[in-house]
Amino acid sequence: MIAVLKPGVTLDERNKLTQWLEHQGVEVHVSEWKSKTILGLIGDTHKIDDELLSVLDIVESVNRISEPYKNVNRKFHQEDTIITVGDVKIGGGNFCVIAGPCSIESEEQIITVAKQIKEAGAHMLRGGAFKPRTSPYDFQGMQSDGLKLLVQAKKETGLPIITEIMSTEHLDLFDEVDIIQVGARNMQNFELLKALGKTKKPILLKRGLASTIKEFLMSAEYIIAGGNKDIILCERGIRTFETYTRNTLDLSAIPLLHELSHLPIVVDPSHATGIRSLVKPMSMAAVAAGTDGLMIEVHNDPKNALCDGPQSLTPEEFADAMVSINKVRAAVI
Repeated sequence: MIAVLKPGVTLDERNKLTQWLEHQGVEVHVSEWKSKTILGLIGDTHKIDDELLSVLDIVESVNRISEPYKNVNRKFHQEDTIITVGDVKIGGGNFCVIAGPCSIESEEQIITVAKQIKEAGAHMLRGGAFKPRTSPYDFQGMQSDGLKLLVQAKKETGLPIITEIMSTEHLDLFDEVDIIQVGARNMQNFELLKALGKTKKPILLKRGLASTIKEFLMSAEYIIAGGNKDIILCERGIRTFETYTRNTLDLSAIPLLHELSHLPIVVDPSHATGIRSLVKPMSMAAVAAGTDGLMIEVHNDPKNALCDGPQSLTPEEFADAMVSINKVRAAVI
């Protein structure tokens, strides 16, 4: 439920109403948007009398939110959420490019790539330490040793780092990680989402392989319900009948998610297409559609990569893509 207060309401009047509502057993979130104060009510709001609330002198309007996701809802939180990591911001008009190898393979590899993507204009470094693989015989990542190398690359370049978590048992290893990524396979790992809701680190949540927009937002709701409001949504393609590409990049999800939610949205064209030559044009298309950022896989030797080589750009290809990405961004701002 949302209660919009009339202009000119004093802080004392607002606090008295908030206290009364909390005594009714609901949680009240206060936000300001376009000179209006919005009270978002979370919990069992059925006991709140709409008519009684709407006739109060300080209340302009009362509306119930029909969607099951409340905290992530644009109706509940009108202004864009901006995620800040050091000097990097994502959302609310701030654009961020995250780049790096799918999997960390060696100290030389991750540090070399980190320096090259920074020079090309990337804002954050990605690198997989724990790798979920379809086959149990495929490379599963360097795990804790990989995390140490990722942190070392962060210290040498100054780039904030993001990497994927697989289990709540690994949370203690992520102390020096700036953003924790939840992969597509774990989008509905609700115990993991609950645990991440209790952390104070931003979470990048990837859309599941065959998940609807509603299911995607409900997973984000799990994290916010736990207390963590710093969430970045990531569209990375969904499984369709098409087999030429690894997945089908749902570009329509970008403006739709902006309408439905206040959370920032980034796009991963590498996993969406699985084809190196498509990463640049789909990155440009995502920018034109209004994405808040991109996550692009970059490897110094894609032909010999231990994971996802066919979809990884070389550092030179990434630098070329950044030129086009920036041109499109300049045209649509």
